Amino acid sequence: MTRRLTRTATKLILLIAIVLGLVFILDGRYRVLPPSLHNYLPSHYPDLVITDISVTTCLPALAFLSSCNLDSEKWLRIDKDLYLGKHWLRRGYVHIQRKKEDALTAEDKVILDIRVGRLDPGDAEKDQAQGDEKWEPREGGIWLKRSSKRHASDSHQAITAVDVLFGADAVEPRPGWSIAPKTPLLLTSADQTEEVRLTMRRGRPVELPRTDPRISKSGKFKIIQVADLHLSTGLGECRDVVGPKGESCDADPRTLDFIASLLDQEKPDLAVLTGDQINGDTAPDAQTAVFKFAAPFIERKIPYAAIFGNHDDEGSLSRSALMGIIESLPYSLSKAGPSDVDGVGNYVVEILAPSGSSHSALTLYLLDTHGYSPDENRFRGYDWLKSNQIDWFSKTAEGLKSSHAAYTHIHMDMAFIHIPLPEYRDKKNHFVGAWRESPTAPGFNSGFKDAL
Repeated sequence: MTRRLTRTATKLILLIAIVLGLVFILDGRYRVLPPSLHNYLPSHYPDLVITDISVTTCLPALAFLSSCNLDSEKWLRIDKDLYLGKHWLRRGYVHIQRKKEDALTAEDKVILDIRVGRLDPGDAEKDQAQGDEKWEPREGGIWLKRSSKRHASDSHQAITAVDVLFGADAVEPRPGWSIAPKTPLLLTSADQTEEVRLTMRRGRPVELPRTDPRISKSGKFKIIQVADLHLSTGLGECRDVVGPKGESCDADPRTLDFIASLLDQEKPDLAVLTGDQINGDTAPDAQTAVFKFAAPFIERKIPYAAIFGNHDDEGSLSRSALMGIIESLPYSLSKAGPSDVDGVGNYVVEILAPSGSSHSALTLYLLDTHGYSPDENRFRGYDWLKSNQIDWFSKTAEGLKSSHAAYTHIHMDMAFIHIPLPEYRDKKNHFVGAWRESPTAPGFNSGFKDAL
């Protein structure tokens, strides 16, 4: 009896396997499975895939003759002027076509690769005759490899998002994303200010790894504070150069090489970026600058927390938009903070005790000191921490006291801000180092030192 049941079960399992195999083979050709089931299959992208890319240029003054917009029902414009608003006679934009996978028709082709250059990539790769995946030219020197094969959109090679970055030193730190190789876009004007780089994501968005900073078993925790990088869109211009005069100097690569050398030398457990990472006046595409300052920490898997200075949001993006990008990047501990508190970037980072403990050993308070004085007539210079920020800080610190008391060692607290407190103006206060310039502290004292 037992043998008979075993044989029957084996035959049943074999039959189910054969049926499932046939269904998946048929689905590969004719898509016979319903969408609700498809969405649970591995390597499937139920959201959007990119089917085409176009570059449009126009003359703003002659909008009635030349438009930068394509049919909005078919095309989505990436809202970044390829000339960064610096060409008074010309604008340019990248447009993409995208569809939900379930809405793809037999005529739709899915983009599997993107190149930029003057020559057909297939000539060099000698793959032009392989199947129906031929390189197709588009404006700006773009070449697309597209496929209409069933389930091409399920491939790990399928392009599911496209973006635009600027500068020869542009980097792409987002997981799953890469910059289209070879050359920048080939635009129609020689007055282009920065190289334009297409960047693309393949497949499903990658889930970010969880980052929980923790004191080492030795009881040590090293923090590197990084301030005033003043990165641009593009290579940037050097100021106050240290070293031989007259040599060519690219500011941003030089700054980031210096930061990279410090990270490799010091091997910190955490980085705190305390403002003016971006030099807004020279960052018409602030996203490019954000990616540049984040890349060294992401490459080394170093957690980092950022706040803003007075220059970060003087470029193309607001504080909220900047923080939205920073929050979305790997190893970022940065947060926008409560919406009912002035500023963007008022938050707490807890550093956990050594392995085996869930208690906080070190609490970092990060606060937004805003930009410039809202009342120049009375208080010239820079802005100050507002009363509701100080209230938030005090209430948060008070609320954490009981949980911190459970820690068996001495719990520590630190606070980071960009614009210094007014107390730093007073030379009578104790300080370490040489007094070489007056601190750029606000003229109004809102009392944060007392709260600390």
